[in-house]
This record gives sequence, C-alpha cells and structure tokens, in this order.
Amino acid sequence: MSDDDTTDEMSNGVQGDLFHPESDREPGDTNIQKFGLDIHPIVFPVSLVVIVAFVAVTIIFSEGAAEAYTTIFEGINGYFGWFYILAVNLFIVAVLYFALSKYGNVRLGGVEAEKEFSDFAWIAMLFSAGMGIGLVFFSVAEPMWHFGSDASGFMVVPPVFGAEGGTTEAATAAIAQTFFHWGFHPWAIYGLVGLGLAFFTYNRGLPLTVRSIFWPLLGERIYGWPGHVIDLITVFATLFGLSTSLGLGVKQVNAGLSFVFGDTLNVLNVPTGTGTQIILIAVITLIATGSVAAGLESGIKRLSTMNVYLMLIMLAFVLVVGPVVYIFGTFTQGLGVYFGNFFNLSFFTSAIGGGTALGDYTVSGWMGDWTVFYWGWWIAWSPFVGMFIARISKGRTVREFILGVLLVPTLFSFVWLASFGGSALWIELVGNGGIASALAQPNADEATATFTMLDSLPLEAVSGLLITLLVVTFFVTSSDSGSLVIDHITSGGKHDAPKIQRIFWAIAEGAVAAALLYVGGLDALRTASIATGLPFALVLCLACYTVYRGLDNEYEILKSKQFTERIDNISEKDGVSVTTTGDETVIRVKRGGDAESSD
Repeated sequence: MSDDDTTDEMSNGVQGDLFHPESDREPGDTNIQKFGLDIHPIVFPVSLVVIVAFVAVTIIFSEGAAEAYTTIFEGINGYFGWFYILAVNLFIVAVLYFALSKYGNVRLGGVEAEKEFSDFAWIAMLFSAGMGIGLVFFSVAEPMWHFGSDASGFMVVPPVFGAEGGTTEAATAAIAQTFFHWGFHPWAIYGLVGLGLAFFTYNRGLPLTVRSIFWPLLGERIYGWPGHVIDLITVFATLFGLSTSLGLGVKQVNAGLSFVFGDTLNVLNVPTGTGTQIILIAVITLIATGSVAAGLESGIKRLSTMNVYLMLIMLAFVLVVGPVVYIFGTFTQGLGVYFGNFFNLSFFTSAIGGGTALGDYTVSGWMGDWTVFYWGWWIAWSPFVGMFIARISKGRTVREFILGVLLVPTLFSFVWLASFGGSALWIELVGNGGIASALAQPNADEATATFTMLDSLPLEAVSGLLITLLVVTFFVTSSDSGSLVIDHITSGGKHDAPKIQRIFWAIAEGAVAAALLYVGGLDALRTASIATGLPFALVLCLACYTVYRGLDNEYEILKSKQFTERIDNISEKDGVSVTTTGDETVIRVKRGGDAESSD
C-alpha cells in the first residue's frame, strides 16, 4: 500500500466514517454555471439585487439617506448597545472555554491532520492578519480624542476613568481605552468565527461558509433557506465591514497625499474632501482588480509581504527617532491600567448616567461613537478575518489556535499603538503639542492625526509618504482578500470560482464605500458597520452553542470504543505511526522509516 493510499484510507475510514455527516451534498453542487460564471442560485442574485438597490437609493436620495443613517445609528446605539457589549463578552468567554477545557486537544482537521505551516510561518501570518487600515487610522487619532481637550466638547476622557482632560491621568486612560478597543475582545470575535469555520470544514467535511457552523442544529437544512439566510447576512456584514475600512483608508490616503505633497514638499496642492476621496477609491479599486487578475501568488501575496515590511519599517522608524523610553513606559503602564480595569471596561454600557453631560457629548453618545461602533465593526469584519485564519490553521489543536489568535496579533497591536499613540501623547505632555488642538478644529479630520504627529518627528515627508503607501497596500489587499471571501460564500463554498466574480466583488466594495462617503462620510461608514453587524452578532451568539455541540461530539467519538478499535486496526499497518497523549490521538504516515513531522 502506498503512502497516498494509506492517507486516503485514514481520511475516508476514520475521519470520513466516524466524523463526517452522512450527506451526498458537495460545495456548489446546485450552482448556475453560465456565461463564464459559477454562482449560487440564491445567495449571489439576492446579494447582487440588494447591493445595487442600496447604492442606487443611497445616491439618488442622498440627503434623506444621510438623515436615515443618523437615525439608525442613534437607534442601534440607544436600544442595542447593551447587546453588543454582552455579546462580545460572551464570545471571549466561549473561546477561552474551548481552549482551556478538554476540547482544547481536539485537532482541526482530525486525528490524521498535519500542520500545513510551520509554527513560525503561522505566527507570521497571524501577525500580518493583526494589521489593518483601522490600526493605522486610529493609532494616533483615538488616544488624542480620549486624551481630551478644553478646546472641544467632543474630545473627552473615557467615562470609565473620569480623569481631567489634558493631564497625565488622562493620557494613561487614553492609551488603556485604546488598548481595550484593539485588544482581546475583537480577536475573540475573529477566533470564534475562525474556529467554527475551520472545525466544520476540516473535521466535518462541510463547505467553508458560515452556514456550515450550524450543522448541529440544522443538519441538511444548511443547504436550504435557513443556510441561505445565514450566508446572506454574512455577505452583507462582510461587504459593509470592508467598505468601512476602505472608506477610512481612502480618507487617510487623501490626508497623506495632501500632507506630503502640499504641506511638506509644497509641490502639489491635493484637495481634501469627498470628491477627491471618491476618485481615489476608483483608482485604488482599479489597482485591486489588477491584483485579483494577477492571481494569489503574483498579486496579494507580494502586496501582503510589502505590508509587513512597510509596517515594520514604520514601527522601527518611530522607535528610533521618537521618544523610545516614553514609548516603552507607555506600553507597560497602558497594559497595567488595561488589565486593572478589564472588567469595568468590558461591561460598561452607559445605562447608569448615560444622559450625563460629557462636554458636548453624553456618555451614551460617546459609547456609540467608540465602543459600540468598534464592536459592530469587528463583528461585521469577522467573516473576512475568520475565514483567513481558518484557511491557514489546519492541523492546529483548538488550544493552539485560540491562544495564538488571541495573543499574537493583540500583542503587536499594543506595541504599534504604544509607539504611535505614545509618541503623540509625549508631544502633547512634554513636547510642543499641537495634535489635540488640530483635531479640535471645527472641520478637523481624524485622518490627519497621524501626519500631524509625524510632522513633529524628523524626515516627516519620507515617513508620511511611507504611511500613505502602507494604507494604499492595505486597501488593495483588503479589497482583494475580501472579494475572495465574499465570492467564496456566493459560489456555494467553492474554492475555484471564476476570477471575474472576484473582480466584480472588488468593484462592488469600492462602489459601496464611495456611496457611503458621498452621502454621510465617516458617520455613514460607522452606521453601515453597526447596522449589518447587529444581525450577524445574533448569528455568532448561536454559533457559540453550535461550535460547542460540534466539539463535544468530536470528543465523544474520540473516546468511543468504535474509534479505539479503528485506531488499533490502523496501528497494525506498516508505515503508520499512532500516538496517544492524554485526550489527543495523532496519526502520522511514516516515510523512509521516520514519522513525518507535523510542522
């Protein structure tokens, strides 16, 4: 018997017979394949109609749409803010339970699964996934807004802390609150989605779409209307979550070009505003479609590598020319305050004293603009990130997966925020200041905050240009990867859908981002995220239970007499190594007399 035959027997015998559900369905088996397309007969056309209608109505009735977005944002914040807070805390409890309980030894892909990537490569890709447009956009702007300023009633210290604006206590509160928004909670959301997708795809042989997570409840009905509804919600959440990121990104690209070529080099006056930003979206979306056409290896892989190098260069630059001792002190002290107030931050809803004046704000208004917006954005963004980390994590145990996803990207985010946000706080408290006052101006744009900070450091033109280039590459890779995820869902879970479909979704993402910017700017982008994130949050709450059911079923089978007999049978074959440690059984094919490494 050859190695491949042995592997096939194990897959079809152990994993297939004992773990895979009894179903004749395959990904995309009901697809429409015409005109060069390969699309799901329900999910794709319904998504297309809703998105085209949304863009058309938004543009035609722009003034009314802007008012509607404001009403929706305030309504969701007022009535459902508590639900977002409770749901995200449920997610972090659920993933920690899966990691630290008996289910932590369950291997994604089954007992015969081997790691597709080495530990170093996997951590590097998680490191890459932890970066994004939002981290660059808010790394200075958010700490500055939380630092507070007497010049603006909208720049206030987070209500959990209650410190006086513009003081050292306010600076500590600002960095801790920023750590909270970019820390363990968002990565718990991504970890839950990624774990559910990886487990039900690799361990159960189901399509790599969110509907598969609900097999324990729905069974074959995941291929019917209940599954269609789940995937439609996922498409809309992903599309609008991506559009929010792309909209923020293009605002920062616009600010960067104006800063570098206008304010610093004085060679070209680049106007800032919606018109310029829509043109930039069109240009960068065109680049993204070129990346799609180039393919995964030549396109997104090279740009992703460039992202990593650019971000490390910028981080090293700030650490070298910035206040490095202050940065490390900010990192350490920020962690202490973050952990010391972890539960207060996690469960604060503004329900008690929510109408209390906070400058020109109320506490509930502050929550809507910050924590509730972030949680809605992360939930909407989670299918994109979750599918990415699921695709690279086959062969990992549940414990490895969850702890890696929670710790690695979060740690890098803290270092980045402490470097950029800490430098900005140092400039305000020790240096010449000017960042907070610039943001407090009536028509100030958060996108300019990072460039205002860099203007206080040496080589501001070079660093400003590099940051702008970084945001552009993030825009392109996010659009490219996001279109891959949406295309995957709208093609019934197929991995080899035609390239033209990904190009279509890349254009659709740019169109939605442009439409939202046109009618309401940042407010419309925020509303789109929390509005589409709300139904998907309900989906994820139910997913906590279905993932538990799936893992528990896997554990029971691993402990069953039938499984033990099959393992004893396999262990008698030549060329197969069976290792049992505690709750985990691992099967490896031997080549040349040695067991193949799982790395």
